[in-house]
Amino acid sequence: MLVLITYDVSTSGSAGQKRLRKVAKVCQNYGQRVQNSVFECVVDAAQFAALKIELANIIDEEQDSLRFYKLGNHYKSKVEHIGIKQSVDVEGPLIF
Repeated sequence: MLVLITYDVSTSGSAGQKRLRKVAKVCQNYGQRVQNSVFECVVDAAQFAALKIELANIIDEEQDSLRFYKLGNHYKSKVEHIGIKQSVDVEGPLIF
C-alpha cells in the first residue's frame, strides 16, 4: 500500500533539529521524499506498523506532529503530479 507521511517537527532548539533529521532518515529508509516534509512509502502492513512505532519513538508529541495517509494498493489512479521533480516509480524497473 502507498502511505503518504507528513511531519512537522519543532526546530527551535538543537534537540528539535536532531529529531527532524532522525524522522527524515527513518522515512527515507521506507520511501522517497516528494517534498520537504512529505514522503511516499510503499509498504506492507507489518512495515507500516514498524514505521509508525519508529517515528512515534522519535518525536516529542507535545511539540511535533506526524500524519499518515493510507492510499491503499490502487494508489496509482489517486496520485496526480504537476510541476518539477517527478517522483520515481518505486515498483517500476530500475533502468533509467
